[in-house]
This record gives sequence, C-alpha cells and structure tokens, in this order.
Amino acid sequence: MRPDTPATPAENEHADHVAEAERLERTAAMYPEDAEALLLQAAAHYELADARDRATALYDGLLAAEHVNDPSLIRALKAANLWEYGHEAEARAIITGIRTSAPREPAPWVIAAESLESHDELDQAHETFTEALDLLVPDAERESGTVPYAKHPLLLGRHRVRRLLGAEHDAWDALADRANRTPVSLDELHDPKRLWALGSSNPAELRAEIDRLRAELGSYREALSRPFPVAVLHWPSTEYAELLAAYPALGSEYPSYEAHLASIEASLRELAASGTGNLGIVTGTVPSYEAFAASEGSSPGDVSLLPQYATTLAARGRAASWPPEAGAGCWCGSGNAYGECHGGGA
Repeated sequence: MRPDTPATPAENEHADHVAEAERLERTAAMYPEDAEALLLQAAAHYELADARDRATALYDGLLAAEHVNDPSLIRALKAANLWEYGHEAEARAIITGIRTSAPREPAPWVIAAESLESHDELDQAHETFTEALDLLVPDAERESGTVPYAKHPLLLGRHRVRRLLGAEHDAWDALADRANRTPVSLDELHDPKRLWALGSSNPAELRAEIDRLRAELGSYREALSRPFPVAVLHWPSTEYAELLAAYPALGSEYPSYEAHLASIEASLRELAASGTGNLGIVTGTVPSYEAFAASEGSSPGDVSLLPQYATTLAARGRAASWPPEAGAGCWCGSGNAYGECHGGGA
C-alpha cells in the first residue's frame, strides 16, 4: 500500500491487533512470572489480525518453555489456530493427543470440541464433549444436578451439537437444560435452522431470521408492558430438596415440603379473599435463583430475597395464573386435577 493511500477499516483493525500483540510480547519479556498469560493474549491478537503463523510461533515457544501452567490449553489453542490456516492434519493430530492425555480441566476439551464442530466434524465433536463430561463430572454432580459453572460449556456445547445431529435428548441434555440460565430454552437457542440462518451468506435468509428475532422481541416487550400478576413462589420437590441442601438457613421459611405447598394455596386464597386480583404462581429453580442472588449482590440463603425473586419471575412473564381452570391439573405438579388436590374444598 502506498504511504498516501488511506488504510481500510479492516487494515487498521489488523494493525491495531498486531501492535497490541507486540506490546504484550514486550511486556512479557519484562515480567517473566506473567509471561504465559501475556503471551496467550498476544497470540489471540495475532489470530484476530490473521497473523496466524505468528500466533503459532508463540504457542510453540510456550510449549518449549521449562515451566508451563496449562500445556493442554496451549495445545488446544494451537490446534484451533492451525486448522484455520490450512494445517488440518497437524490440528487433528494435536486434538487426538489432547483426548488421549485426558486433561482434568474443561477448557482444552471445549476448545478442541468446538474446533471440530466449526469444521463440520460433528460426530467427533460430540464424542469429544461426551468424553470430557464422562471424565470431569462425577456421579454426585450428575445426581444432584449441580454441575459447576466452569463445566457448563461442555454441557451446552454437547447439547448444541446433538441438536445439529438430530439426536434425542438424554441425561446430559437434561443437565444442560438445568445449566441454561437464559429465558430462552436450549432447544430454541440451538435450533439448527436458526444457527444455519445466522451463519448464512444469503441476505434473504439473514433478513428472515432478523425479522423473526424482532418479532420475538416485540412479543417479549408486549408481555413486559402488561401488568404482571401478584405471584407466590413454588419449588418443585427436586428443586426444594436441592435448595435446602445448599442453603439450610432457608429451613425457617420452608419447614417441610408439604407445609410449603400448603402455604402457597393458603396465601393465594387469603389474597383472593382480600380482593386482590390477577394472582399467579411462579416456579423457581436453584440455578436461576442463584443467578438472581448474584445479580442482587446478595446471598441465596437470605430469606428476604425469596419474594423479590418471585416478583422478578412474574415480571418476566413466568407466572401461571391461579386458580387453574376447571378440570386442569393442580399447580403442584402431582398430576391430579386441581379440584381433587390443593383446590379441594375451595
């Protein structure tokens, strides 16, 4: 490019990433104790600048060093980078080595599996996600459904790949649904038609998906604009047990599961008798309650947080109206008709 020719935005962006990578390399030389983290950041900038050979050189230098904190992570990053500029065979060999060495941290597995997924190696990606979950998630976490946050990308990635493969839900997918902390279900988020449309180069397909997203946003805004019900919080039995096991202090609010269910019906009847209309029931889950507590800067064990959580769920359109319609099932999930369950004697 001639000196008097203005750089394009893409060229400017690449130059900025290269400059930042070179700055990080200089900083790493000055602070050897932080060199690994700094050089990994530098490699990421080189990749963003499409200077992938320079990124590979940094990964090789790190792997040749005497002391490396996370060699599996570096190898996974190197494999993903190599595949992007034509070194598929070497990338595959590295990924195979990672799977054989079975690292005990989730990040290398996630990077390796997503690299396979991004190159349409869906069966291999599925196997890699599954191997990682079998290795890293013990039976106790599976049975309780409390998989640590660092392992959520494995669950979510596997769910996404299985949707692309058209596979039926299994036990890992059920755990992924529990790990999902967005108001949109994973089946919808990972709908292959939507994923392919968003990655399409066809303007018509992209426009159709954008219009669909706008319509959904309009519906969501309309729901938020409507008065939301006065709602009482209900914990299903499995969530109730998990909640009290994790936060025993809430036992003062929930002395027993039967008392919890009875108090819901009693509270709603009392509100109805006082003339309060638009009543509802919201169903809580432990992961969403923990996320809500974190957003409020509070502890999930704080009893005063429970009504706030219920109100927030109601405002998001999560409330089921009370009382149920004639002949409908009871809100408690027993499978019995409301009139033969908690609605008896109403």
